[in-house]
Amino acid sequence: LLAPAEMSSPSLKTGAYILIGVGALTMLMGFLGCLGAVNEIRCLLGLYFTCLMLILITQVAAGLVIYFQKGVLKDELSRVVEGLIENYDPMDDEQRNLRDMWDYVQRQITCCGWTGAKDWESNEILANLSMSKYPCSCSNSSKDAQADSGFCDLTDPVNGTAADWPVHEQGCMDGVETWLKDNLGVILGVCTGVAVIEV
Repeated sequence: LLAPAEMSSPSLKTGAYILIGVGALTMLMGFLGCLGAVNEIRCLLGLYFTCLMLILITQVAAGLVIYFQKGVLKDELSRVVEGLIENYDPMDDEQRNLRDMWDYVQRQITCCGWTGAKDWESNEILANLSMSKYPCSCSNSSKDAQADSGFCDLTDPVNGTAADWPVHEQGCMDGVETWLKDNLGVILGVCTGVAVIEV
């Protein structure tokens, strides 16, 4: 399913198109490399090597762009996630993939909202229900373990805000940053390994 217009961003679309282009180039390159190796055609082998170098340079350039534009990417991601939270509807099948993805993120990182549970106060459905429900994927209660998506009933609403919810206090933005910092060595190792194999 394609994301609705408000969930998309120019940077994410551009990234997707770049990945599609690199994938198509990789398939063509692999075919030319095999053809050149089998028939011992030097021209095709040279083209294969050139394509490999282009892909390696593109990967390094993409890494540098991500590193130096991380502020812009963070802002774009914040805008997309805030729109997703605001329009989150468990009954809308058109947004099921986005909804499931966000529920998965909140469960795995044990976080709630982008900057915190207060982000969910902008959700239209929860606002109409006077905040008497909360996102199940945010829950820090074991009784909600079976319901890992949608909204769960708040047993004892006090003042109708996210502060009443039994949810994780950490926002997912902080959780994702922490995960990236904790796994930076593994990520860099994998990237370096792929680059060495390509060379």
